[in-house]
Amino acid sequence: MLKLKLLLNQQLANITRRLHNNFYLYLSALLTVLVLLDASLFHVGENMRDRAFDMMVKNRIMVPKPDSDIVIVDINEASLSAMSAEYGRWPWPRQVLGEFLENIEAQQPKAVVFDILFSDPDIYNPDSDAYFNEVIASTKNTFFPMLRLAEASDHLSQITPNMIPGIKRTGADQEGTAQPIAIVLPHLEAALNSGHLGTHNIYPDKDGIVREYRLWHDESGWILPSLPLAVASFTKENSETLPQNMLINWRGKPFTYQFVTFSDVYADMASKVKKRPANEFKDKIVIIGSTAPSLFDLKATAMAKAHPGVEILATAIDNVKHDDYLKVWRGKTPYILMSLALIWLTALAFFRNVDRDKVTRIFSSSQIILITLSYLAINFTNTYLDLTGPITWAILYFSVAKIYALANDRAMQRLLANDVESGKKGAAILLMPIMFETREPLSDSLLKKLQYKIEQCLQHRATVEILKGTQSGIWGLFSDMIIVSWAYAHDNEAEASQAVQDATKLGAQLNQLVQGTGIPEDTTARYTLHNGTLNTEKPMANQWRGLFAQAIIKLDILEGGTQ
Repeated sequence: MLKLKLLLNQQLANITRRLHNNFYLYLSALLTVLVLLDASLFHVGENMRDRAFDMMVKNRIMVPKPDSDIVIVDINEASLSAMSAEYGRWPWPRQVLGEFLENIEAQQPKAVVFDILFSDPDIYNPDSDAYFNEVIASTKNTFFPMLRLAEASDHLSQITPNMIPGIKRTGADQEGTAQPIAIVLPHLEAALNSGHLGTHNIYPDKDGIVREYRLWHDESGWILPSLPLAVASFTKENSETLPQNMLINWRGKPFTYQFVTFSDVYADMASKVKKRPANEFKDKIVIIGSTAPSLFDLKATAMAKAHPGVEILATAIDNVKHDDYLKVWRGKTPYILMSLALIWLTALAFFRNVDRDKVTRIFSSSQIILITLSYLAINFTNTYLDLTGPITWAILYFSVAKIYALANDRAMQRLLANDVESGKKGAAILLMPIMFETREPLSDSLLKKLQYKIEQCLQHRATVEILKGTQSGIWGLFSDMIIVSWAYAHDNEAEASQAVQDATKLGAQLNQLVQGTGIPEDTTARYTLHNGTLNTEKPMANQWRGLFAQAIIKLDILEGGTQ
């Protein structure tokens, strides 16, 4: 086991000596390749972004309030139960919805939006269908959904975009033949001809969570608007250019908006004695939909595992109306640029041998600041700073680089002891204490710069240790010191000669090394060389202390030091 440990330390030390600090550049190059591959193929950073977004938006302190002018008329379980005695199970005869719409319109709402797809005729109640169609024809502010099916079914459809009233081509693409699209349109003629149509498709992300709302579909130059976009265009609430996929700015958990129960409102309409306000829906955007679990219009969102689809629609209308959907700098390019910037800045700090404690403090602080900045932005602005992926790559780089640096230090520190204690190479030691004398103690960063420069100057294996001169009391008389030590076989003259040559060369370059580190000009550096022999059969600690004491006495008393 001892031999294996010695071998591992030797191999790590040899690798480090060959690589020097180039390891940090090689590591950053490797992570650069991984970032590019992830952005193109694996999309791990994208998944991390989604999880971070969910956590931040769900735990916001400053949550935007829902628009008080948006009211959801809820066909909930209570309504299904209350209406079942007279109208049976859902779907009810469309006369019910016609009467409801007629009474709502009498209160002059700004818009009435059905989140119900009327795709087929009511073959059992044709008169009911006809009545509902007449009521729709008498209104000018009623909106109906259409459902865009999967593109794989387009070849089975006979409907082209130019057949849908109100659908137009983009200004830049006015030519070409409309291609069939798979889409479900309202069966009711008045609803179709009104031109107040919009898709109500909800597209979850790959993990099944709804985070965005598609505001329009581009069908070869034909634009299919969503219901939120159609309502905003009609009410002139928003004239801004909107993205195709809008990151939803949630107003809170489910049932945050103003809800009224369909059966309660319907019963009050038929009652001679009205209990509800006569202008309850005046100038409101009224959305008629369902939260009943039995009607299966529940989606998983960043806010809840079961979010009513009608409230997702309400939130999207609210976002478009106020132009406060979440803006985010996203895509491959921002992700790559931010990731590489953090990786290479960290690599530069390690490569230039910046004080590791300082690097750790700065790196830790910077990551906390970036996360805090992202959290503050989503609380106080309508911006989501997507820094999760880049921060994760930076942490990965920092962790590997830190482990390498610590492992290398540990290997170099133990290499000398292993050489001696193994008995394989004997116990001859050459010590070179270097003392720096200044008015004020040197900082950790300056001493570490000196340590690094000395390590790079050496040609043969040695250990370089720092002894700080910041003790209290009489121990404060000690100056800052760096101890360089070589271990070699006591009967190996070649290794002994190499160690002496290494030490002599270091002594000759010492002043030059000191001048290039930023140490105060009045600093003096003194050193001496001291040989000793350790007996491997006796305790090492006592012998090392004695050898060190002899070297210090030689430096300060016997020789006065070599400058």
